[in-house]
Amino acid sequence: MTTTRTGFTDVDRLVRDLWTTRTARPAARPETGFSPAADVYRDGDDLVARFDLPGVDPASDVSVEVQGRRLVVSGERKDTRTGSAEGARVRETRYGSFRRVVTLPRTASGEDVSARYDAGVLTVTVGGVLAGPATHRVTVESGPAPVVEHAETAPEESAEEAQA
Repeated sequence: MTTTRTGFTDVDRLVRDLWTTRTARPAARPETGFSPAADVYRDGDDLVARFDLPGVDPASDVSVEVQGRRLVVSGERKDTRTGSAEGARVRETRYGSFRRVVTLPRTASGEDVSARYDAGVLTVTVGGVLAGPATHRVTVESGPAPVVEHAETAPEESAEEAQA
C-alpha cells in the first residue's frame, strides 16, 4: 500500500487533531472567560445597546455604569451546575467575568440611562444622545431692501474734530 502525501496532508492532520482533541478532552481544560454578544443601534434620538446574557442574575451579577463617555456593562456568568464536569463529552457554554464598553457620543450626560433585562437579553437605553442641535427657523422677509441713510459731514468739521 502506497501513502500519497500532498501539500495539505500536514494541514489536514493538524485540523483533525485540533477538533478531535477539543471534543475528546473538553473537561480536562475548560474554556474560561465570557464575552456576551452585543448589538448597538439608534432608535430615534436614543442609543440602544443589547447584550445577550442568558443564565445571568441581573440583580446580583450585572453592573451598568456610565463613566464619562463610556457605557460599561460588566458582571459574571456563574456556573451553577452541581456535580463534576468529568463525564461531559462536549462543553461549549462559557462562564466567567465579562466587561463590554460602548463609547458614547459627546452629548451623553449619563442622566437619562435605563436598563431592562428580559428573556436573557439586557437592553440599555441612553436617551437623547443622538439628537442633533435644536433647529431654529429664520423667517425670510420679502420686498425691497431697506434704505440706509448715510449722513455726510462737511470736510471742515471732520478736520476740526480730528485735531480736538
